[in-house]
Amino acid sequence: MPEDKREWEVHPNAAGVRVDQFLAQRIPDFSRAYVQKLVDEGQATIDGSVCRRSQRLRPFQMLELCVPAPTALDVKAEDIPLDIVYQDEHLLVVNKAVGMVVHPNTHDRDGTLVNALLHHCDDLSGINGVERPGIVHRIDKDTSGLLLVAKHDQAHHHLSDQFREHSTERLYIALVYGGAPQPDDGTITTWIGRDPRDRKRMASVDGSGKHAITHYQVAEDYGPCAMVECSLDTGRTHQIRVHMSEMGHPLIGDPVYGGLGKKRLPGDPKLRVLLTPIRGQMLHAATLGFIHPATDKYTKFQVPPPPRMMDVIRGLRTSARMDPEAEGPWDRPDAPSFGRRNALVPDYEAESY
Repeated sequence: MPEDKREWEVHPNAAGVRVDQFLAQRIPDFSRAYVQKLVDEGQATIDGSVCRRSQRLRPFQMLELCVPAPTALDVKAEDIPLDIVYQDEHLLVVNKAVGMVVHPNTHDRDGTLVNALLHHCDDLSGINGVERPGIVHRIDKDTSGLLLVAKHDQAHHHLSDQFREHSTERLYIALVYGGAPQPDDGTITTWIGRDPRDRKRMASVDGSGKHAITHYQVAEDYGPCAMVECSLDTGRTHQIRVHMSEMGHPLIGDPVYGGLGKKRLPGDPKLRVLLTPIRGQMLHAATLGFIHPATDKYTKFQVPPPPRMMDVIRGLRTSARMDPEAEGPWDRPDAPSFGRRNALVPDYEAESY
């Protein structure tokens, strides 16, 4: 596919408008973030000269935007089983397994979700480049749960805008050490960036990080451990793991943020047997809600934690003399979002799956 060149003459009514705003209004299929990316890469010119995204337009200038052709894909398709929760011609919702990397990187060139998607789907959006076709958002390798995949660029832009505006509904289930957080519900607001003492970790850093907001509420208190629901306004790398650890409640099994130390294990011998072998954070993306890009209807999906995590939950419930088979937050499609600033509050019945 050749590159796509588009051209506009600036009408006097558009004088003073920023370049990125002007382009986003005239190409509704592109998200403003994608438009800004193109402008930052030098793909936009005014009267033949490269311009800035913040540049203000003047009457009768000629603005041109060049949309590069998609880069040839260099990732092989692999026949890997996928748990596809929902699929139509616009998108997929996948229940990602524990241990699966979302996209290829320098260490994982195969066996990723992208490799599997290329086998299962012929049509995926290419906005995020050659190594992340269709991927709208990510979750960590050892985190399980719901992921949204776009099948074409228009859907990708629509969905990406919702994530950028923090209007999607994302509920995570976390099992933590240190008992139930106090207070038992609240909001954590920090700036997350690379830990200056260990560049492989993330941490809350003053001034130099990205704004991160996590709302939490205790779902079940097991004494030495707890189940915590986390709802996100933002989606920073390792956000829940960092915020819970910094509260003194690292996720059970988290090898990076304090969830493996023997000092964290409860004194109860049965719980020690249950929790000692766990490697990998007990974190599950249980709920995902968004506006469908084709129907404009609010659509919501829920999936229970994977079998290993459910075994741990049953063991913790039994130790706390709770019903091990009681329903959990993943069984409540009508439960409202909590705490989130831009949470969707549809005035129509949601389509739940």
